This record gives sequence, structure tokens and C-alpha cells, in this order.
Amino acid sequence: MWKKKLTLMLIPGSKGVLKQVRLPIILVYGSIAAVLVLLFASFYLSSQLFSDKVSSKELEKLRSENQALMEKYEKMRWYLAEVEDRYDDLVEKEKKLRALFDLPEIDPQERQLGIGGPQPNSGEIQSEAWEKALATEADVDKLLRISEFELEKYAEVETSLLNISDRLAHTPSIWPTTGWVSRGFGMKYDPFTGMKQMHRGIDIANHNGTPVVATADGRVKRVGRNGGMGKTIVIDHGYGFVTRYAHLSEFKVKRGQRVKRGEIIGLMGSTGYSTGPHLHYEVL
Repeated sequence: MWKKKLTLMLIPGSKGVLKQVRLPIILVYGSIAAVLVLLFASFYLSSQLFSDKVSSKELEKLRSENQALMEKYEKMRWYLAEVEDRYDDLVEKEKKLRALFDLPEIDPQERQLGIGGPQPNSGEIQSEAWEKALATEADVDKLLRISEFELEKYAEVETSLLNISDRLAHTPSIWPTTGWVSRGFGMKYDPFTGMKQMHRGIDIANHNGTPVVATADGRVKRVGRNGGMGKTIVIDHGYGFVTRYAHLSEFKVKRGQRVKRGEIIGLMGSTGYSTGPHLHYEVL
């Protein structure tokens, strides 16, 4: 078949001479195939050139986004460092609270909460942005774990404080009145006899009628005169604490009444064994 020839007749105008051209059929088919190949190559190269231009723009866009992500991750790492510093401050405050209220300390190793972090696939080359993303993820994961742990420990401290808050409220802890200390606790000279004797409280001097307040929550145990102490109020605070307020000029509470810390219970005076207006205050 390929040895056959194709005869082409060339017919010119009316005055021309008829010509015949015999071409091998393989040449005809080869020419057609060559034209088709050239057309296909032309389309292919055009499409590749267009694709390269699109890929180049896409690549540039991805590079720009990658750089922006790297900058964001870097900024996030700065923020995380600041959060870690604040977390350390909270831990120190928690330690002080535990020491202040005699609560058990936490083992430092218990705070570490060490676990494995995300790992890249073996054999793969990681980009700088991907490495920053992994490091940031690990830091965030760590902060989430230790912050949750610290919240639990603060909840324990809160529970412990709530358990002792009633005792704190019933513990004498403020000054009973305003003024200046005219005589302290211990062996003191008696102003009337000049002899040393045990003075079992402190004397706070001020003007007559100066308000006197309860130094803690409690229940009024006694209201009335008490020999040389003059007008006296005794408050039972529970937990083994009792306070005494003597030489008053006036009572503002009654026996059996419950009082709160800071509540006015009487007025300063000079009743009983006294040289002038003052409050004799005792904590038993």
C-alpha cells in the first residue's frame, strides 16, 4: 500500500496544458501527519506558556501569603511569651497564698505536665513557616494544659479559703477604736498605787464618746458593769477567741446579740477604775 502513488491532475485555464503529478501516497499521508503534529505542538506549547504564567502568579501569591503567615506566627510567639510571663506571676501569687494560709505546696515537677508534641513526618523537608507553625502549636498546647492545671489549683485554694473564711471572719483582726495607745500589755505601773501589776490588755485613749467597734464577728456574751472595769462588753467569737471592751460610757448592743466586724457596740468612756476616757481592750 505504501508503495502506491497518488496522481494529482492540475487543470489550468482554457489555454493551459493539463499536468499530472504523481506523488507517493506515503508522502501525502506524512505531510498531513506533519501538519497535524505541528498544529498539536503549537496548541500544546501555547497552553504550557499560559499555564506557566498562571503558575508563576500563583507561586508569587503563595510566597506572599507564606511570608505573611511567618510574620503572624512570629507575632503570636511574642504574645505567647508575654502570656507565659503572666502565668509565672499567677503561679508565684498562688504560692504566696498557699504559704499565707498554710496550704500544702505543689510539687514543681507536677506543674510541668510533660507530654509529646506534634512531630513532622520523617523524611519530609519542612518549610520555615511550617516549622514555626509546629512550634507555635506546641506552645499554645502547653499553655492550655498548664493554665487548666493552674485553674484547678486556684479552685483548690478557693475551696480551702472558703472553708476557713468563717474562722477568719471570727478572728479579731482590726483596731477596736481610734486613738493612741496610752498603756500596753504586760507588767505596768498602776496609776493609783504606783505598784507594778499585770495589765492584761491595751489602753487606747481618745475623747469621751468615741465609737468602739467589734473586732470580729461574734455573739455578745456579757453587757454590764464589771467592778473596776466599769461598763464592759464581752464578745464570744468562737474558735477559742473572746474579746473584752471596758470603761465604756454607753452600750450599743444587748446580751445574746450577734455582731459583725466593724459594727459599733459602745462608746468610749471613763467608768470604773480609770483616770480618763479610754478603752481597755483584751483578746482572750
